[in-house]
Amino acid sequence: MTSLDTSPGETGPMTPRPLSIALVSEHASPLAALGGVDAGGQNVHVARLAGALADRGHRVTVFTRRDAPDLPDRVPLRPGVEVHHVPAGPPEPISKDELPPHMGEFGRYMAREWRTRPPDVVHSHFWMSGVASLQATRGLRLPLLHTYHALGTVKRRHQREADTSPPQRIACEREVGMGCDRVIATCRDEVVELGRMRIPPDKVGVVPCGVDPEQFRPDGPVAERDGAARFRLIQLGRLVPRKGAAVAIAALSRLPDTELLIVGGPAPDLLDGDPEVRRLREVARQAGVADRVRFVGGMPSAEVPPLLRSADVVLCPADYEPFGIVPLEAMACGRPVVASAVGGQLDTVEDGVTGRLVPPRDPEALAAAVGDLLAAPERRAACGEAGRRRVLTRYGWARVAADTEAAYGTVLAARTAVTEVA
Repeated sequence: MTSLDTSPGETGPMTPRPLSIALVSEHASPLAALGGVDAGGQNVHVARLAGALADRGHRVTVFTRRDAPDLPDRVPLRPGVEVHHVPAGPPEPISKDELPPHMGEFGRYMAREWRTRPPDVVHSHFWMSGVASLQATRGLRLPLLHTYHALGTVKRRHQREADTSPPQRIACEREVGMGCDRVIATCRDEVVELGRMRIPPDKVGVVPCGVDPEQFRPDGPVAERDGAARFRLIQLGRLVPRKGAAVAIAALSRLPDTELLIVGGPAPDLLDGDPEVRRLREVARQAGVADRVRFVGGMPSAEVPPLLRSADVVLCPADYEPFGIVPLEAMACGRPVVASAVGGQLDTVEDGVTGRLVPPRDPEALAAAVGDLLAAPERRAACGEAGRRRVLTRYGWARVAADTEAAYGTVLAARTAVTEVA
């Protein structure tokens, strides 16, 4: 597969035997509760990918940082998947931007583990995991694949002086891309960005993130609505400014008889003390829609599908979005999506078919697209049905795991060929 292939999925030889796979996810544990500042799509991706690879007969260990003193060294996640807590830095929650000084310790720990029990393949997630994994695999000559999930160049371009990333991030990301065997990008927009970073295009392939179409489906329980508004919009995700909740609130002022549920952030009883919630409540007050905006807080993943099914339209108005799992979850539930035309959403949302793509940071465009859908129930239903079909065809975890496995096979075959020649 070349970096210009526009279809999801890797090509390459299938792996001939069950593999021992190390997934490295330094800050995004598959055991973490979702909706916090540093807990979102990557946590879901790692957990679901690990499970889907196990379903294909592989043994998967997820290496993630110990962030509490009472965590067991190893925790079974499900049959075939184990979470291994790595002692790197203090055993307490730390912002991911403060983790780089501990990645050397993280890498040395994995190297010690792998000297006696080496995995067949290592797959790191996010740039700091890549740094630690590159350190651990170099001396042991283990094959390494890397998924960025987000790139520092994109974050700096959009956030500028608000970017809190460590200053070495971009240089480290390029080092990881050059040093690993293969980069698994999640969308075409990322491939273009990697080309600007001078990562060789023959090292890059695309495997998108996925969604569980059995957990997220059109039929099933639906969260109750109190009937105060005729229409319901939902925005789901981490409560950080780049996710565009302020844009959604501004758009709501142009959409009468409509409520907006903002899902994510801290637990419901901690919302009043959250700075972003306070900022957004003030935005809603100034826009005159405070009575139509409800902050739900973080919630267990099992409660998300019923809530999505209660929406007339799901909003994804991020300033930028490296991939974005929420559009897939909404589409899998048969709900139309209105998303900003950025990043991975350019791949997942088919404009005019599964929903609408609009310019980022444009409340008027967002309101117009949503208003058109709210005025046309048959169009909303058609978009929902098309979204469900698109998910089943392209984005189920079984397909994502098969394509990821094929990427592993490509790297292992290349390694074998080099060994045979030598």
